[in-house]
Amino acid sequence: MEAPKQPVEFPKIVIIGGGFGGIELAKKLKNKEVRVVMLDRHNYHTFQPLLYQVATGGLEADSIAFPLRKIFKNQQNFSFRNAEVTNVEPERKVVHTSIGEIEYDYLIIATGSDTNFFGSKELEHYTMPMKTIPEALNLRSMILQNLEEALVEQDPVKKAGLLNFAIVGGGPTGVELSGAISELKRHILPKDYPELDISSMNIYLIEGSPEVLGPMSEKSQRSSQKFLEDMGVNVLTNARVLNYDGNTVTLSTGQEINTENVLWSAGVVGQVVPGLPQEAIGRGARIQVDEINRVKGQDDIFAIGDVAAMITEKYPHGHPGVAPVAQQQGQHLAKNLLRLISKEKTEPFDYFDKGSMATVGRNRAVVDIGKIHFHGIFAWFVWMFVHLMSLVGFRNKVVTFVNWMWSYFSYDRGTRLIIRPFNRGTMTEDTRIK
Repeated sequence: MEAPKQPVEFPKIVIIGGGFGGIELAKKLKNKEVRVVMLDRHNYHTFQPLLYQVATGGLEADSIAFPLRKIFKNQQNFSFRNAEVTNVEPERKVVHTSIGEIEYDYLIIATGSDTNFFGSKELEHYTMPMKTIPEALNLRSMILQNLEEALVEQDPVKKAGLLNFAIVGGGPTGVELSGAISELKRHILPKDYPELDISSMNIYLIEGSPEVLGPMSEKSQRSSQKFLEDMGVNVLTNARVLNYDGNTVTLSTGQEINTENVLWSAGVVGQVVPGLPQEAIGRGARIQVDEINRVKGQDDIFAIGDVAAMITEKYPHGHPGVAPVAQQQGQHLAKNLLRLISKEKTEPFDYFDKGSMATVGRNRAVVDIGKIHFHGIFAWFVWMFVHLMSLVGFRNKVVTFVNWMWSYFSYDRGTRLIIRPFNRGTMTEDTRIK
């Protein structure tokens, strides 16, 4: 009698992280002869480019988040586990998590990046990062709570500190945050807080290099800085933060700024999973990978997106930490994984740069596409369209579009709610992790 056939065990691909790269990788493996398991400490995908709008009351958090299980509801070879990864054990091909051990045939680390405080515990404690939805909600609550406190504060020095804002880091996040807070000051706060002298509110954008939006073209750098200055933002370039004690920011230029609102966007570090060999970890805590995103010294572990550093002649420090890089690496790695499984030749990754863009405020944005650089209202519409189409989920697109249209015509933002009061003394580690 013939023995019953055993079910075929397809290779198991474990993806750590439900960001841009992890999602694209998993999608490209749909209907393939593999098992895909995604692990993430949150059960949703976050559209990080619009976090600043959650922080400044332009959007609610659920407009930029989407359940991971819903993204893959029709993908039969996919499963999701809501778990925190503690470490990886390459020798046993096992990932240790808060829900137990998970074996893998191929492991993909797509954990993204976290805020870089450059080793300063004071900056980590007193400043506000914005890499996750919990952090954006904390930031929104802090801004609104400080405005409420300023209403009743009698000490003029203390009141000034509550009304002043310092944004550290002149990249896209810092520029967009500065512009959004400036629009709050101009259009919203005078109506919400008529008892406050909002004209005394100061907004500082602090950047250590000679220009803002360093990776973009000189034309975009000049245009964005002029936009910010026209909106009343004090742009301080060639200035580094030396210290912040919760009340006073001390700069390398000798200037001191009295503020209790310091928003930190000055740098990022990779979120490395413990257990990888130390020689695989490079500058900025990014994992060193080869031309197919395979981790240095490993045969079956890969890294994509912000956490990965693929050193090439064109990108000597690795690719930029932007969503298109993660998405393209995820898509390309899916093809190479299938080639590896079939014992076919792999193909090196080649990043196609579609351009860069940043918004400063209403009718103000800058766009670089190859050698084409433009700014102003047309660039702003291009920025809105690209970000709207990039959101996951039809509902999120509709809700965000309606919110934007309402804000544009009414000069108002409808989500100035302190739903979760912020207390710096009880901040948990969860607000620091992606």
